[in-house]
Amino acid sequence: MTAIDLPSLTRFADLLGPKGFTTDPDAMAPWLKDWRGRYEGAAAALLSPADADQVAAVVRLAGALGIALVPQGGNTSMVGGATPPATGNAMILSLRRMNAIRSIAAEDGVVVAEAGVILAHLHDAVLEHGMRFPLTLGGKGSATVGGLVSTNAGGTQVLRFGTMRALTLGIEAVLPDGSRFDGLSPLKKDNRGYDLKHLLIGAEGTLGIITAASLKLVPAILDRAVGWIGVETPHQALALLRFMEARAADAQEGFEIVPADSLALVLKHIPGTRAPLQGTHPWHVLVEMVRSDARAEASGAVLEQILGDALTAGLCRDATIAASEAQAEAFWKLRDSLSEAERASGPAVQHDISVPVSGMPDFMISAARDVEARFVGTRASAFGHLGDGNVHFHVRAPEDAALDWAKTAGKAVSAYVHDLVVAAGGSISAEHGIGQMKLEENARLSDPARLMALSAIKAAFDPKGLMNPGKLVLPGGLAQESLATRAPAP
Repeated sequence: MTAIDLPSLTRFADLLGPKGFTTDPDAMAPWLKDWRGRYEGAAAALLSPADADQVAAVVRLAGALGIALVPQGGNTSMVGGATPPATGNAMILSLRRMNAIRSIAAEDGVVVAEAGVILAHLHDAVLEHGMRFPLTLGGKGSATVGGLVSTNAGGTQVLRFGTMRALTLGIEAVLPDGSRFDGLSPLKKDNRGYDLKHLLIGAEGTLGIITAASLKLVPAILDRAVGWIGVETPHQALALLRFMEARAADAQEGFEIVPADSLALVLKHIPGTRAPLQGTHPWHVLVEMVRSDARAEASGAVLEQILGDALTAGLCRDATIAASEAQAEAFWKLRDSLSEAERASGPAVQHDISVPVSGMPDFMISAARDVEARFVGTRASAFGHLGDGNVHFHVRAPEDAALDWAKTAGKAVSAYVHDLVVAAGGSISAEHGIGQMKLEENARLSDPARLMALSAIKAAFDPKGLMNPGKLVLPGGLAQESLATRAPAP
């Protein structure tokens, strides 16, 4: 990367015009820091192209000048993946102006949306055609299509529909040399070699800039039923999940597990919340059933029958079903407010991890026990998407910890948690990506074959290292150094 001089800035300004180029500090300030406030960078300019042609022109010019680009959508990365480096030798490439929904084909179940389309707007647009895009998450009001694809986002409906990788049927992108990849056609069979679409999904903008995507749609729901259930252990929760799947797998879209101590934080710190069940329960489950076919039984009746049978079978301690849409939203607010409540309670380190589903109940209990024993005074708990083996394993600081605990002592805690995850055959990043937060840990814990492949792919696509530098993959020299320090295979 080279320093960015005034003549270079002028060339970008001439290319994009006043709507697409700014160096105004006030205009740029919100986009220089990640939304969690953990990372802050600097940028010479904020570039906002209006279409894919302008994106390609920007990438070609940046390549010729040796200037790094940091692609950005809603800036909702949980791992600092859209924050520019602190050196200031990069430009932010914002896709927010590219916010058109190009087409909606309800009969084919396909929508083509540009990278800057906000997820909530996409939901509203396809609903008018009797369809829905079956992925949602807490940041739906700001997260954009390009960012969701680039990070292979998950959310609360992965159990039934999978991550963005499963929902992305085609991609349009600009590669690091400025060439256009037109892969929007949603072909079911295409056997022309390497699948560039899947290579770009989850690449976090390190291999190119996604400008549009063809996404899978499903019929809009006719009704939904949301239940809150008290269970004894995560093992009982998993048994309940299997029980429900055997009876209504096609209707089940959500299955979230919440420990009692996490729920208590929400009730303490989030105004207007209340416990759905009487009494106390060690663990809780939030479940959602939906109906999209008028010929099928109403979701409320299905859930009521299943929960009645589950109580009879001893698979749960107590249960209730939301009596209204407002109450259903109140149940989900409890789940969606867990991180906010935790932040209000003090410092903590968060881990977005996955292990095989069958091993998750044991991991949730043993890992929390081991962490609390090793780091005296901490409190560890896990919540989230039990059904797809992805939970958010959080460790709260001791009561007398300093405010910077997460940046100091918390690092050793995270390394220990990640070691436990790898030992259990899991991943240190289930849905949030690597970004810059987990860059070194990914290099430390990934097997040499994975690191070699990631580095080789990055070098082949982006030999100058100008696409979102410092994210996902260590620079070439550091990657080789990491590999060299590994013990030789037996």
